[in-house]
Amino acid sequence: MSKRGVLLVNLGSPKSPKLSDVKKYLNEFLMDPFVLDMPWLKRRWVVSLFILPFRPKKTAAAYEEIWQTDGSPLISMGQRVTTLLSQKVSCPVQLAMRYGDPSIHSGLREWVAEGVTDVLVIPLYPHYAMSSYKTVVEKVKTEAANLSQSITVSFINPFFDDPDYIRALVDTVESRLGPDVDHLLFSYHGLPERHLKKTDPTGSHCLVQSNCCNTPSKAHETCYRHQVFSTTNRVVERLKRKVPWSVSFQSRLGRDPWLKPSTEEHISALARQGIKHLVVVSPSFVADCLETIEELGIRGKEIFKSQGGEVYTLVPCLNDHPIWIDALVKFCGYKL
Repeated sequence: MSKRGVLLVNLGSPKSPKLSDVKKYLNEFLMDPFVLDMPWLKRRWVVSLFILPFRPKKTAAAYEEIWQTDGSPLISMGQRVTTLLSQKVSCPVQLAMRYGDPSIHSGLREWVAEGVTDVLVIPLYPHYAMSSYKTVVEKVKTEAANLSQSITVSFINPFFDDPDYIRALVDTVESRLGPDVDHLLFSYHGLPERHLKKTDPTGSHCLVQSNCCNTPSKAHETCYRHQVFSTTNRVVERLKRKVPWSVSFQSRLGRDPWLKPSTEEHISALARQGIKHLVVVSPSFVADCLETIEELGIRGKEIFKSQGGEVYTLVPCLNDHPIWIDALVKFCGYKL
């Protein structure tokens, strides 16, 4: 008789903000071929000589600013969401991280020990990208294949246009759109442009065709940029209060062309253009983490105010929002 389990998977976090732990975490993350998509030897060379000697110190300082008494905000919230979801479904639920702990490997091994035969994996990424959604899928498949006992794994598709995900976003944004708000910025995690072209099954649409994101194509099934704009448009359409808005992309790494505009540059430009009250939301993250708390909440605010902005409001991620928890319940196949 089959027994089902649910595995929630997010990006991950270092064990602590100590330099050694951050360096170990960044090494695992950056050596993923779906993140730095180059041959192993070149990737090892770039990571060891040009990134790990310099970046961990800055990243460790950033983690130090956001670290909580119970550890990483991402993992702490992930555990809370796991508990809340477990209370609403009859099957067991676990949290795993693509990098660091709790690992996908340990989660699957625990399922096998408990007699679980079917695992539903929910990658906690609304939009498809090889460096987020695909790497989780491939890692789970590899770990499942290496188990001594066979288990069946299935995956929830990217939920960028899911009605409950959109409804939860709208609810979090609307509560921050006061009458004095001048602009709403949707900041999404950035991607190198080459990643879009690599995941384009047609090989001739993404960033090639004019107005590619709005021109129907099979490529949209795996196009991060198209899905980002789809989420944005759905949220904007449902907001009761209409304000000027724009889209930008954060967290760049390296010198290759990335999706534009850069969030930091765009925030600075908005302030210089006379925007006094800016609201920022980050729909590609479902739980607050380094990229939202420190990159947007601290550095973004500093940039905005340094260029003449006055009020900077960061919308929290979905975290444990009731509508989001209910969306996860439905992903698991349960009716409310």
